[in-house]
Amino acid sequence: MKVHYETAGDGEVVVLSNSIGSNLRMWEPQVKPLVDNGFRVVRYDTRGHGQSPVPPGPYSIADLGRDVVELLDTLGVESAHFVGLSLGGMTGAWLGQHAPSRFRSLALTFTSVKPGNVDMWTGRAKQVRAEGMATIAEGSIGRWFTRDWIDANPELAEELRQMTATTPAEGYASCCEAIAGLDLTAGLGTITAPTLVISGADDAALPPSHGQVIADGIPGAKFEVIDHAAHLGSYQQAGKFTELLLEHLKGAR
Repeated sequence: MKVHYETAGDGEVVVLSNSIGSNLRMWEPQVKPLVDNGFRVVRYDTRGHGQSPVPPGPYSIADLGRDVVELLDTLGVESAHFVGLSLGGMTGAWLGQHAPSRFRSLALTFTSVKPGNVDMWTGRAKQVRAEGMATIAEGSIGRWFTRDWIDANPELAEELRQMTATTPAEGYASCCEAIAGLDLTAGLGTITAPTLVISGADDAALPPSHGQVIADGIPGAKFEVIDHAAHLGSYQQAGKFTELLLEHLKGAR
């Protein structure tokens, strides 16, 4: 699996892993600050998303994790920092347990290691295969951002809605199936990489209680909750998110 990726800057590598229903463009607010602070940014499209291949599903979290290891191998990178949001954070939790030597640090953000709602995820997979992505794009924006942010940023909200609407239906559905039934809780205690966990105070999709479980399970993990942030808090509160991320990455150098 050769996922699509882009790189910027020089220095220690930071891999950015997108949420379900998005692509590497969701990390636009973070790229320049990371590069300006001496990091090499590698952002990629999760399989089934953006410009990455769309193999037939279902996918597993192990599939998504192995794609990242293969990407590092392709780039000749022995170890990297990893930042994942939502599905990307789930991928990071798997990597921390199954490929510990490849990661200097983890930032697991707006995510969960046991999302639950199995019927919802399998139902959503069935829906997009039958009806396409446009049917769920509006709902995604409503989960990603608070209503006041959407009202204040209508053009950007529409651009991000289109990012979901143009995601391949099979790729989205297959990643829904990777999330359904996922439970990485038992292995949290084996993660040794310095870990930052971030949740959004207004994240109805994966509220802070999910982040607290991760932080409690990983030895030495740091937990932060960002106010006035829904599920895509890396965009809605980009300044605070990036500040916390840079502090974490610099501390793990």
